[in-house]
Amino acid sequence: MFKTIWLWLGRLLGRLLLVGLALGLVGGTIGAVMFHVKHSGSVSTDEVIAPTEAADTQAIIENAIAVVEQHSENTRVLRDAHAKAHGCVRAEVSVRADLEPTLRQGVFSEPGKTWQAWVRLSNGNAYPQFDRIKDARGMAIKLVDVPGEKLTRDPRHAGEQDFVMFNHPVFFVRDVAEYRSNFAAQAQGKKALAFFPSIDPRSWELRHLFIALQTLAPAPESPVSTIYSSVAPYKLGPHNIKYRVIPAPENCPTYQLPEQNRDLPNFLRSALYQQLSLDRVPACFELQVQRQNPAYYMPIEDTSIEWDEAIAPFETVADIRLPAQDFDSREQNLACDNLSFNPWHALPAHRPIGGINRLRKAVYEAISTYRLERNGAFAQ
Repeated sequence: MFKTIWLWLGRLLGRLLLVGLALGLVGGTIGAVMFHVKHSGSVSTDEVIAPTEAADTQAIIENAIAVVEQHSENTRVLRDAHAKAHGCVRAEVSVRADLEPTLRQGVFSEPGKTWQAWVRLSNGNAYPQFDRIKDARGMAIKLVDVPGEKLTRDPRHAGEQDFVMFNHPVFFVRDVAEYRSNFAAQAQGKKALAFFPSIDPRSWELRHLFIALQTLAPAPESPVSTIYSSVAPYKLGPHNIKYRVIPAPENCPTYQLPEQNRDLPNFLRSALYQQLSLDRVPACFELQVQRQNPAYYMPIEDTSIEWDEAIAPFETVADIRLPAQDFDSREQNLACDNLSFNPWHALPAHRPIGGINRLRKAVYEAISTYRLERNGAFAQ
C-alpha cells in the first residue's frame, strides 16, 4: 500500500514539475516578446528631463554622503564608489592618424595628436575589500593640459578631459528615479529590497537585478585585461555616442603575466605592478566610440539598454598606452586618492547626456568637495 502511495505521489510531483516548467517556458517567452515590443522602434536624439529629477538627485546626494561617512577609514573619507584603487598610472592617449573626419571632435580633432594622461584602475565597491570578491571594476582616464573652455567652472580642472567607465556595457537602473529607490534601499542595508520596492509585482525589476548580478563578476586576471564601457551616452560633436576601452595586447610587446595568488587581498594591484614595474612591459588599449542610430531602440535616458553592436559597431578613435613605470609609492597612492574624476570635466564637444550623467554631475561634485574638504586635500 505504501509503495502504491509513494508511486502515486512521485507521478503527481513529476507532472507538477512538468507543468511548472511548461508555465515557466511560456511565461519566459511571453516576457521576451513583451520586452522586444516595448524596447523596439525609433528613439529621440534629445534629452528628456523628468519633473522629479531635481528632488531625486538631492535625495541621492544625501544618501551618498551617508554611505561615505559609513565607510570612512578612521578620519579619512573615501569615495562613495570605486573606493579601492589598484593604481594610478601615467598613460599616453594617441588619436588615430586615419580617423574619419566626422569623428574629429574635441580631443580627437587633431589626428596623430598624443595626450598625456592619468589612468585610475579600481574596484567598484564603496569600501575596500579583497579583490577575489565579485565586484565591478572601473577605469577612469584624465587627459591633462587640454586647452579650451570646459563644462565645469572649477579652475582646478580647467585643463582636464575625463572619461569614466566600468566593466559592464549597461547599468542596473534605467533612470534617476529608479536609482533613488535602489540606492536608498542599499544605503539602509536592505539590498534584497533594492529591486523589489513594493509587494506589487509590477514594481519588481527582475531584469535589472540580473544586470546587477552580472556586473558583480569575478576579478579579471589583471586590471588591464578587461573591457571598460561608459554605459551612459555622451556627445561627440554632433553625434550621440557611447565609449568603451578594449585591451589591445597586439599593439604592445608580447607578454604573459605570471600566475597571481588570487587569495591575496590586493592581487590586482600586484598584477599591475608585476607587468609595469617589475617586468617593465607596457599595456595597450583602444578607445572606441559607438554612434547612436535613432532609427533603432538606442535610448539616451535608459542606461539599462545596450545599444546593438550589430547595428552600430564600435569605431576606434585613439590608442592608449600605459608605459612601464613605478607607480606604487606612498606619495603617488595619496595623490591618486586625491584625484577627482568626473565626466563633466570635459570640453563641450564631449558633453555627457542623459539622466544618469546629469545625476553624476551633481553627485560627483558634491561628494568630491565633501570628501576632499574632510580629508584636508584639494582635487587635482
